[in-house]
Amino acid sequence: MEERKTYKNFEEFYPYYLTEHKKPGTRVAHFIGTSLFFVFLVLAIVRLEPMYLLPTVIVPYAFAWVGHFFIEKNKPATFQYPGMSLRGDFKLYFQILLGKEGFTGSTED
Repeated sequence: MEERKTYKNFEEFYPYYLTEHKKPGTRVAHFIGTSLFFVFLVLAIVRLEPMYLLPTVIVPYAFAWVGHFFIEKNKPATFQYPGMSLRGDFKLYFQILLGKEGFTGSTED
């Protein structure tokens, strides 16, 4: 069985997270899933309908897992590092939105 690495903090974890999200298709799948998370969250709030919260969990993971299993061909980091992985998803999402990361990797030196 693969040994689990221990990360002291998110700053140590995030470079590993990026290595698990190298391929453009994986990043696109995550980006779509996280975008839909926000769509369903806004719908739940605006319509005061809690049922819209269910897709905020299912849809992003479905897109992410397709990216990992079929494109990246690795296991999602969520299985070993759920909290830091979720934080990594949001960080990568907003870095892509701000142009600090791209779908093909870092745009910074």
